[in-house]
Amino acid sequence: MTLTLMASGCTDDREHILKVYNWADYIDEELLDEFEVWYEEQTGEHVEIIYQTFDINETMLSKIELGHEDYDVVCPSDYIIERMLRNDLLRPIERNFGDTPDYIGNISPYIVEKFNQIEGHGKNANDYSVGYMWGTVGIIYNPEFVPAEEVRSWEVLRNPEYKGKILMKDAFRDIYTSLIVGLNSEKLNSGEKTLHELSLDTSEESIALVEDFLTSFKENVAGWEADFGKEQMTKGLAWMNLSWSGDAQWAIDEAAEVGMELRYDIPSEGSAVWFDGWVIPKYAVNVKAASYFINYMCMQENALRNMDMTGYVSAVGGQTVLENMEDPESYDAVDASYFFGEEADSVHVNYIMYPDKSTITRCAMMHDTDTETLLKMWSRVKGANASAWTYILIVLVLGGLICLVIIKYTRKSHRRRRHSYKRR
Repeated sequence: MTLTLMASGCTDDREHILKVYNWADYIDEELLDEFEVWYEEQTGEHVEIIYQTFDINETMLSKIELGHEDYDVVCPSDYIIERMLRNDLLRPIERNFGDTPDYIGNISPYIVEKFNQIEGHGKNANDYSVGYMWGTVGIIYNPEFVPAEEVRSWEVLRNPEYKGKILMKDAFRDIYTSLIVGLNSEKLNSGEKTLHELSLDTSEESIALVEDFLTSFKENVAGWEADFGKEQMTKGLAWMNLSWSGDAQWAIDEAAEVGMELRYDIPSEGSAVWFDGWVIPKYAVNVKAASYFINYMCMQENALRNMDMTGYVSAVGGQTVLENMEDPESYDAVDASYFFGEEADSVHVNYIMYPDKSTITRCAMMHDTDTETLLKMWSRVKGANASAWTYILIVLVLGGLICLVIIKYTRKSHRRRRHSYKRR
């Protein structure tokens, strides 16, 4: 039976326990029980899963790096995989599964190529990590107020007609990477810079370029958000939200329920792409079961179930996934050959999940580069972008909090805290 909390007596039989540490709401949890049965069928050995969740990369990392927690499988983001490789916190993933097929081979060639770009400090990230989910950074927008052709450029953010109508994701690495690519599109086109070079560029000149661009439309920004942006879009309280593709799909579906149309696009100059992947930490105990678990998650049918449950896009490709994703009645044709192979150069799939090849080839992955300097820049930008709309938002939030405190005191009641749902 799958457990979600660590019981004090579980360590007595640790060799038959698999500790999985993952993002909240990021898996079809029925697969956990099914894995226990499958693992015994494949190996003849019993295993019991202890499943725990985290909501911030750094929380997970600190438990392993400082606390030496013995998690067997965890699911960090791209830049954290880099950090864990640099700090020698990962074990190689053993792919000798005996008579069991190696389903890790189902991972899309695009994902493998991108993981090759992870700065492994002398190690190939594909030997230490396996892609799980991925997505892009772009703009959710309301076509009633913002023309589609305008969203095809990052310049849309600077249009004074959208004063107080833009929400920005409070994610410095995502936005910096997106803009350093977008603002250098001419150098990218001429061949002066490559996408990989731009993704690693945190020079003073480049940071200043991004900072100047961000502060140039400070009057347009209504607020910086970690999670509420997509919901604000569905209520018509903002016209644009610089956000993640996963949030975009959620917002579009929710808006459709109330008769509102929202769309998502990636500016043509370029943007960022993100990845989460399975790894086996240095202090893992049940390494064999961990490797089998990662292999199990790469089965195409399991990838489809995880996508259906979470709404995110699996790193697993293959014909079975493509056939399930195709829907000629709902989607225009896109070139998804980069993900599914040459035969998928014109397939009817959701462009939010699988952007056209011409778009994705201009999206750079994020790296664990110069975090301190980027955070300082981010703090300056957010301070400078405290427009009147931001102060109004702050006042409303504070007013609401004061009212809640008064109600709580007078009624002597307790309220459950609502947990935010985030991409990463």
